[in-house]
Amino acid sequence: MTEDPKKYKINDYLNQLNVKEYRLAVQIIPKILGVSLNTFHNYRNILWNSTQDIPYEKVVMFEQLFDMRSGELINNVISVKKLKDLFQSEASVLGEGRSSAC
Repeated sequence: MTEDPKKYKINDYLNQLNVKEYRLAVQIIPKILGVSLNTFHNYRNILWNSTQDIPYEKVVMFEQLFDMRSGELINNVISVKKLKDLFQSEASVLGEGRSSAC
């Protein structure tokens, strides 16, 4: 049986720890994040296709705790065009069929 993919790499990181470190981490992390143990476990189990999310500030804290780069906690790649590129493509679409009387 395959486990549903998680949205964040929290469990991946924790599973790399030895048993003593793992137990300590599960006690320490909720205190550092300022959340309950239950909320921490909920964060760990958010599925990829879920609309549930971790607040951004907490994601940043996880990344710092786990010595990850910004954006590295998420378990999938999210790509979007740069806003400047969208401006240019939108301007070219609007420019067509529009008179220059402004």
